[in-house]
Amino acid sequence: MASTSDWLAGARPRTLPAAVAPVLVGTGAAAQLGEAHPGRALLAAGVALALQVGVNYANDYSDGVRGTDVDRVGPRRLTASGAARPGQVRAAAFVAFGVAALLGAWLVALSGAWWLLAVGALAVVAAWTYTGGRRPYGYRGLGEVGVFVFFGLVAVLGTTYTQAGRVSWPAVVGAVAVGLVACALLMANNLRDVPTDALVGKRTLAVRLGEHRARRVYAVLVVLPVLLAATCAFAAPWSLLVLVLLAPATVLAAVVLLGARGIALVPVLGGTGALELALGVLLGLGLAA
Repeated sequence: MASTSDWLAGARPRTLPAAVAPVLVGTGAAAQLGEAHPGRALLAAGVALALQVGVNYANDYSDGVRGTDVDRVGPRRLTASGAARPGQVRAAAFVAFGVAALLGAWLVALSGAWWLLAVGALAVVAAWTYTGGRRPYGYRGLGEVGVFVFFGLVAVLGTTYTQAGRVSWPAVVGAVAVGLVACALLMANNLRDVPTDALVGKRTLAVRLGEHRARRVYAVLVVLPVLLAATCAFAAPWSLLVLVLLAPATVLAAVVLLGARGIALVPVLGGTGALELALGVLLGLGLAA
């Protein structure tokens, strides 16, 4: 029987700070438009966190029942390890998605943008079908597409729109930058799992590209967003703060390009998550200043 600590670990708390990054950028963009609303920002953060937890439990369940997590490197999974029954993990995912839906509905009601309910529903469907369902898109090399759209574009622009009622070009640039780093986080995770994923038929983008090209793509995904975010300085000069992240981004890229693999990629995962959070903080502050 899974303990409380097992369930907390299953939620993968190390991924949660990065889930807040889009909200920080979106709120900064709203502030740059003179329309920041702290209460709505908190609701958006709640939606992002609940959705991330739901994704983590859903992946644990779906990969576990498919048998693709048995030999994986990294933290123990609830389903694959037998610490919790599959139905329990699936229920935990649905509870998290339910919380995200309730908070999202509240946010939409405050903003009056009811059409965003459809976007929220698509986000939940995308979260589940990443590794769940008959044809999970994460098994076909499309995981980064889903992450870019929903944890980049939708998360940032949705946050801005629910506060300001419109979006700006810095919000769009920020959304692209955050989405690319989110893709880098997934790429690092999948690079670590290339040997085991290939064996079980999980054709992630890293598997499809091959290890060498996937490493180069990761390097671009951590360095390019910093440079993109810096262009927001044309509208908000303090956005140049993000350039301090060029050094850690380059270090992460170098570690991966030099061949880190397996357990050695675990610190890269942590570093990429920290990079995304730092980008969210600095760009959000830069836009709001």
